Amino acid sequence: MPGPLHGIRVVELTSVVLGPWACQFLGDMGADVIKIEAPRGDSNRTLGAARHPGMAALYLSCNRNKRSVVLDLKKPGAREALLQLVATADVFVHNNRPQVMTKLGLEYADLKKVNPRIIYCGAYGYSKRGPYGAKGALDDSIQAASGIAMLNERVLGEPRYLPTVVADKTTAVTVVYAVLAALFHRERSGEGQDIEVPMFETMVHFVMGEHLWGMTFDPPIGGPGYTRLMSQERRPYPTRDGYIAILPYLDAHWAVFCEVVGRPDLLADPRFRTLADRVRHIDATYAETAKIMATRTTQEWLDLFGKTSVPTIVVNSLEELASDPHLEAVGFWKSVDHPTEGKLRLPAFPVNFGATPAGIERHAPRLGEHTREVLGEAGLDGGAIEALLASGAAMTDEQAVRTVAQGAD
Repeated sequence: MPGPLHGIRVVELTSVVLGPWACQFLGDMGADVIKIEAPRGDSNRTLGAARHPGMAALYLSCNRNKRSVVLDLKKPGAREALLQLVATADVFVHNNRPQVMTKLGLEYADLKKVNPRIIYCGAYGYSKRGPYGAKGALDDSIQAASGIAMLNERVLGEPRYLPTVVADKTTAVTVVYAVLAALFHRERSGEGQDIEVPMFETMVHFVMGEHLWGMTFDPPIGGPGYTRLMSQERRPYPTRDGYIAILPYLDAHWAVFCEVVGRPDLLADPRFRTLADRVRHIDATYAETAKIMATRTTQEWLDLFGKTSVPTIVVNSLEELASDPHLEAVGFWKSVDHPTEGKLRLPAFPVNFGATPAGIERHAPRLGEHTREVLGEAGLDGGAIEALLASGAAMTDEQAVRTVAQGAD
């Protein structure tokens, strides 16, 4: 059974994590995703453990269900070949600064001329309508600009980036739902459109959803920052032999918690009577919970709370996620045989469609693996393709390997 986006073609001109991860989601849902790469390929091809050059772990994690075409857009003929591909596509995604796309002659207006129904999505640091519009951006800079780093300062005493590319991945998910909404609009109207997904605005929207707090009101009636999340005591609780995550958050949770741990006195304590009380006294709430959790082993607590409504779960390390019993039971980890990279462990698409399941249908491609195939599908004849290959405006995987080995641009 094909995925829900079967029959949709996506052309992506992306690199790093934001664009590739977004387009991998579209590919997992059944879209035909064509990845346009420069002769040296996506920078992620070199990052992480690797069995062969250009096929490193981070690239493999972000680029399944795609076909790779190498086009050197600095050389004559490559732009025209890309436009022929766009003429066959439903969606075009890039994560270059707008000024780069202007220089390449690949703005929405340029692509609309060859395909009026195209959905054109640009995902980059800052909206081109504002004063930051020409700035480059990567995940760390957006974590800084959007307030995430300073959230950590309030808890840890110094600004720190989260140890995950949260800005890239959150913006990638935003790209996906924006593209899907535009496809829905086109289904009803026949109209394509230009979409801008700026990382900065996306992440300020993400962060301030809960942290606007007292500044929700104009003028403010309090400062920003969701009180519970600002507590230095908010962390996994040490047990007698490890750690546990437990959150008796709602009033019903708190009542069950107090009963299970044998502390009915906490229900009468004015600091803890209601959720609002506990949030106002959050340090004391966490500290009291921590004292209780330290009295038993992790498994004892899991057993005691296992059949209650109180959110309680293990604290996994990255290594332990590979053997988590729930993930194993639902088939989350997929074992995939790659034709050149051998057996790989990949995460499944996280959404379960009842009628149109997502899946892994294509391996992450070698650089330029599908250049001839895809250009032929776009209508270029054999002679035109060979001319592009001979000039270096396009490359097959064999040519790309040699180019990368020689250190060419």
